[in-house]
Amino acid sequence: MNRLPVAERREQLIEAALAVASRDGIDAATVRAVAAEAGVSLGVVHYCFQDKDELLRAMAHAITAANLERSLGELPVEKEDPESVIEGIIDALWTGIKESRGPQLLSYELTTSSLRHSELNQVAIEQYRGQWAAAEQVLNLVERSAHVGWSVPRGTLARTIVAVVDGFSLAWLVDGDSEAARSGLQGFGRFLATMAVPAPVDADAAATPA
Repeated sequence: MNRLPVAERREQLIEAALAVASRDGIDAATVRAVAAEAGVSLGVVHYCFQDKDELLRAMAHAITAANLERSLGELPVEKEDPESVIEGIIDALWTGIKESRGPQLLSYELTTSSLRHSELNQVAIEQYRGQWAAAEQVLNLVERSAHVGWSVPRGTLARTIVAVVDGFSLAWLVDGDSEAARSGLQGFGRFLATMAVPAPVDADAAATPA
């Protein structure tokens, strides 16, 4: 067996755990199954992760990071209206969701499983904190691209975005109606655009002679 640095070995084991859980469900992602998937001994898994709880937390972080990368997508550059910017982001977001059904389902499994086990409650909390932070990053990108601000606090909008995306994604996992989910998200995007207001002018910049 190759001797990898601990950080690389952890990444390998997280990928193995995600593969097992996406294929067979979260309950199947035992330490023994993850070791077999990665082709390592049980001792290697226990060396890299204190217990299954720590491994599940690492899986949740990995899923959140991957979702963030997909969410940002190809942001339209220098669009004048926020609706066009938001529409482009939603298209990129929905494409990423459609192409990752297994990880999407696993994300919900991680959340519900952690809520049923008090020792894992932190997993669900960390998942949503990560998603709220990701949504705030997307809102910040809209601000910079469309030169707008928001009529309500950014944190409130971020929580709303996560709740709406969760709802449409879960419905799509149930009924498989991709067009209905995309249409619903785009409708929400148009509503979100109504929350945009012109960005305040920088007084110092305005006073500087051309």
